[in-house]
Amino acid sequence: MDAAGRNYGSHMENEQAKPIFSPPASLVTPGASLQGQPAAAEEDEGLALGEIIAVLMDYRWLIAAICLFALLLGVAWVFVSKPTYRADGLLQVEEKSSGVGSLKALQPLLGDDTTVSAELEILSSRMILGRVVSKLKLDLVAAPRTFPLIGGAFFRRHQGEDVSSPWLGLSSFAWGGERIQIDSLDVPPDALDERHILIAGEEGGFELRDGDGQIVLHGKVGVRAKENNGYSAFVAQLKARPGTQFRVIKLSAEAATSDLRARYSVRERGKKSGVLELSLLGPDAQEIGLVLDDILNTYVRQNVERRSAEAEKTLKFLETQLPALKTQVDSAEAAYNNYRQTRGSLDLNIETQGILKSLVDVENAAVLLKQERDELRQRFTPEHPRIQAVDNKLQRLNERRKQFEADVARLPDTQQTVLRLARDVEVSTKLYTELLNTAQQLRVSKAGTVGDVRVIDTAVVARAPVGAKPIAILGVALLLGLLLSLVVIWLLRSLRVVVEDPETIEAQLGLPVYATVPHSSNEIELTRRLRSGGGSELLAVAFPQEDAVESLRGLRTTLHFALLDAQRNSLLITGPSPGLGKSFISKNLGAVLAQVDKRVVIVDADLRRGHIHKEFGIERSVGISEYVAGHASLDDILKRSPVDNLWLVTTGQIPPNPSELLMHQRFGELLNELSARFDSVIVDAPPVLAVSDSAIIGRHVGATLMIARAGKHPIRELEQAVKRLSQAGVQVKGFVFNDLNVSRQRYRYGYKGYVYRYSYKS
Repeated sequence: MDAAGRNYGSHMENEQAKPIFSPPASLVTPGASLQGQPAAAEEDEGLALGEIIAVLMDYRWLIAAICLFALLLGVAWVFVSKPTYRADGLLQVEEKSSGVGSLKALQPLLGDDTTVSAELEILSSRMILGRVVSKLKLDLVAAPRTFPLIGGAFFRRHQGEDVSSPWLGLSSFAWGGERIQIDSLDVPPDALDERHILIAGEEGGFELRDGDGQIVLHGKVGVRAKENNGYSAFVAQLKARPGTQFRVIKLSAEAATSDLRARYSVRERGKKSGVLELSLLGPDAQEIGLVLDDILNTYVRQNVERRSAEAEKTLKFLETQLPALKTQVDSAEAAYNNYRQTRGSLDLNIETQGILKSLVDVENAAVLLKQERDELRQRFTPEHPRIQAVDNKLQRLNERRKQFEADVARLPDTQQTVLRLARDVEVSTKLYTELLNTAQQLRVSKAGTVGDVRVIDTAVVARAPVGAKPIAILGVALLLGLLLSLVVIWLLRSLRVVVEDPETIEAQLGLPVYATVPHSSNEIELTRRLRSGGGSELLAVAFPQEDAVESLRGLRTTLHFALLDAQRNSLLITGPSPGLGKSFISKNLGAVLAQVDKRVVIVDADLRRGHIHKEFGIERSVGISEYVAGHASLDDILKRSPVDNLWLVTTGQIPPNPSELLMHQRFGELLNELSARFDSVIVDAPPVLAVSDSAIIGRHVGATLMIARAGKHPIRELEQAVKRLSQAGVQVKGFVFNDLNVSRQRYRYGYKGYVYRYSYKS
């Protein structure tokens, strides 16, 4: 030690130990501002919004990374997803009516009017879709096998007629230009709906393998191949490199129809409009257009066939009745003529002619109603309302006929007989003539039958694929990435509840926070420079206007008042766990104390990992270990730092028993000697929860400060550290909140933040 130091040390030995600071009594303002609870913060929407913004700013890089990842997934999806095209067409369902006006009387015989709901079901039935599947061979699936995920994208984007070269030697996959056309394929029943692999060979040859990889068929393009195992196929076209594989599936009728129905939809445009819109989705625009057109044509064709079948059924019924009616007409005419020849010419008076006409009309109507009832009974039960209505009409006709028969009974016998015979002739002739005309009209109608549906618009395929556009997909991907990042942030904060601001410490532990030290990028740069061998320099010396240094000056002033009642001028600085910045606070606090002409010594009491000597560019050499062991004196272990008025006591050689060494009587004597020689003694101790060293050292110092780092530990950890020291008889004076993100606090608290920036302008 130099002469000035020795003189100052002897001067201090003659004086009573005093606190670190000695302010006037008038400046001491004890109260709740240091030891009590902090003032309640305003709880308003601005604070909540600021908290959200602050959290988002803390995790901004995580949000950006997740959003970028989601955006890349969206780009990949746009690249690999298959385009889906849509074909649509229009049908009109018309009211069912007879094609010939004279046939309207037969409308009840031809069935009810067509309903739209029924036609909707017919359009989606297996009767229609099954015919389309069979005609267009939709039960046969044959496509090149592409590389998973990305192979399909390359295949679709291939240009030209030539087959693309394989990527990375993967010749079994199709990369573009490969084509196959299978006109027919027969497989055993148990092989339906199973995936087969067709492998192209040399000179148009091929082989077909089942799901187990067994060869089930050999063949050549253009020649029907058949095996005794139930397999046969006719490959019309095969363009591929030898070894290229194709997926081949023979679907069952049910599976093929279900697949078609899954991509197919039909709905009515407008309520009771009778206009049906059909649509079909698929990856092949040309194919879906052909399929939808065939659905339209098949439906119209079956509708015409149905109408024609109804007319033919009615015609057959009439043709069975006509011969009997013709015989009845001939018999009636013969009987009437014979009677007149026998009795001579007989004329009917006007009254009798009227009765005859009425009887003929009644008889004809009754015959037609009986025919209608016979037709209806083939489709309905006798209790059906339509049959009941026909029976009621027949009952009324019978009552009228009885009345006319009563009128006839009053006539003379000759007139009655002539009337009866003339009636039979008139009824039979009229009925026969009407049925004959009806049969002829039905023949004409059958020949020119037109269905009650018509195609308005044939199938048209949209040029652009349906579904979300690439820009929309990327937008959705970005939105989902943002939502996912928010969920991840919420999970992280839920699983790891850490102290984010000093208010939490003051509210939960009831201990004051003497200083809030903001994050310093310059300190990071100085540390990096030190580790790379670029020299050592303190932040308080290199950047005296740094916000963190200014906060330490505030801590210096706070300690000036807060530690007036301390019996010793020594200060222990520790923390609950490693990596909190204890050494940073210790060395820079010592520097700012030395800058006000205070003699300060920093004691590196971390006998396990002490490294403060590196910060000052001083060798560890002789230190605490040698002093306690009695191998060195105080003057031997005191080392002057590059900062004026600042000394350093290093750890010395790392001992095998640090705790036992600190419990030695000479360690207490060392701290007492340092307190006598210096104005301030700062002891940098190990973490509280890791080892017991801090509890041992704390009994020899005047005050203890705990270091807490923003966002590094939960409040429970700080509580346990304080409790651990309290159980050892060491009371924590307060906290220093280190590494606070100033930008985050600006969003969170606005003008009420903990850190203010105030500097001179030159």
